[in-house]
This record gives sequence, structure tokens and C-alpha cells, in this order.
Amino acid sequence: MRETTKDRHDEVQRRGRGLGWMSLGLGVAQLVAPNAVRRISGVDDSPTSRAVVPLVGARELVHAAGLLTSRRKGAWAWTRVMGDAMDLTALGVAISHRAGQRRRRLLGVTGAIVGITAVDLLTAVQATRSTATSGRGGPMELTATTTVRIPAPEVYTFWRDLQNLPTFMAHLEEVRTTGDRTSHWTAGAPFGQNVEWDAEIVDEAAGERIAWRSTGDADVPNAGTVRFVPAPDGVSTEVHVVLTYDIPGGPVGKAVAKYFGEEPHQQLDDDLRRLKQVLETGEVVRSDGAPWGKRARKEFPQRPAQPLSDDELAKGADA
Repeated sequence: MRETTKDRHDEVQRRGRGLGWMSLGLGVAQLVAPNAVRRISGVDDSPTSRAVVPLVGARELVHAAGLLTSRRKGAWAWTRVMGDAMDLTALGVAISHRAGQRRRRLLGVTGAIVGITAVDLLTAVQATRSTATSGRGGPMELTATTTVRIPAPEVYTFWRDLQNLPTFMAHLEEVRTTGDRTSHWTAGAPFGQNVEWDAEIVDEAAGERIAWRSTGDADVPNAGTVRFVPAPDGVSTEVHVVLTYDIPGGPVGKAVAKYFGEEPHQQLDDDLRRLKQVLETGEVVRSDGAPWGKRARKEFPQRPAQPLSDDELAKGADA
């Protein structure tokens, strides 16, 4: 089965986190027990090595922070590759001046770093290619799931009225029904422009699923499927969404990819989080600066937090 864009993205993210934990372990060891690290690796006990080992440890902690907290795993993997190159160069110099047991230890450490470098390089290249591919164009598949504490027929009814979609899908400005199974969609685009297309429902089972696709000469051909699965508690509904966008190549494709953001999968997760809020509470709780669509901003305006009144404070104290 063909590996999806999301599969490749998730693999890069997993490997990046693994490299982050490795950097964290190496950094802590080199800072907490530098003498043991030098002894095990075969590095001499010179003033230079005593200064360099903690510095390398600090560098590893920086790598760890980036790889474990940032979603840009590729950029941080490239910093590890550069660090590996520095380490291999230093080890090569050290090996040329050592003999016997210490030289064998240095060779062993060098072999291990060569293996780590290969993993770092693979991760960096795959992440870079993934980013470049989204800029050149091609299919982008997004999947997400949420659980809403509303029965499946009600969630289905809300989604089936396609004009409700812009209330929780950030990039949509308007969906206008033009027939029982057809509609016209308008989405926000870069530089204050809009992208429009016609769509039709191609598969439907009341209370269970809806599948649709764009028709005609859409600027961004797309399709989607949503399934409404009753949750084990007998009350809630699991909402499973799959969206596919055929991103065009060239400048338009790059602009659209940039508009979708660095983490389009996260954006779809956010859309479903807002769906959950709309259905369960009737409003969207959001922070200032969130890139919601115009309709969402209009219907769910953000109001700054207000200080509690004296009566509310007193009630809180009594509780």
C-alpha cells in the first residue's frame, strides 16, 4: 500500500523525537560525568578535552530542546549533522595521535558516531524533501478524529448542513448549498484572495457517513469523507475525517502550502476541536491571533478575559 504523506510526516516526527532523547542523554552525561565520558571514549585528560566535553554536552542539550519541542525536525536534524561532522573531524585528529587501547576506543566511538550521523542525515533529508514536495505540488492527505458528547444522528445532521462547516473549519469562508447534493465553496487564500469551487456529495448514509469531492476545474481539487461512529458510552460520537487536497505546482502551490501552514495535520485537529466546542457548548473558545475564517470571527468574537467581581470572588472562597 502506498505510504501517505501523513505516514511520512509522522515517521520523521518520531525519528526526530528519538534523536532528541538521544541528544538529551548524551548532553546530560557529558555535563554530569565528563571524566567518565572521556575515559570510556578514550579521550585524554588534557585541559583542552576537559573544556571541550562539557561544551559538546551543552550543544547536545540545545539539539535536544529543539528536536523535542519544535515541529521543524528537519532543521534541527541538520544542526545535529553539522555537530556530527565536527565530532568526526575532532576524532580523526585524535586517532592520528593515539595508539594501543586508547586508539581502539576512539575507533569504536568513531564507528558509533558514523552510525548516528547516518540516522541524522536520513532524518534531515527526508524532512527537507517532505517540505519541498508540498511546495512543488501533489496530493496532501489529512486525517483527524475527535469524540463529541452528542449522539451520532445529531452530529451528522449538523455536518450535513454544509453551511455550518465554516463555523469550525478555519480556512472556509462560505459554503452555499446549490442543490440536494451540490454546493459552492469559498475558502480564504493568501494575499487577501479567495479560492472557490463547486462540490458534490458522492456517498452518503444518514447518520453514518458523508463523502464529497470538488467538481469542474477547481483551483485546488479536493475530496473529503467524514464518518460518525457511536462511541462505547452510548451517548458520544467518534468523528473520523479524511481530507485530500491536490496542491498545484508552481507559485500557486507554494502559496497554498504556506497558507495551510507548517502543520496542516494540526490545523485539522484544531478544526475538529472547534466542532466539538460548537456542538457541546455552542461557542468556540479561542485565543487572540488564531487564524480562524471570517465567518468564525464574526459569529464567535473573541472577548478579553474579565476580572472576577467581588461576589464571584466571595463565592469562590466559600467553595
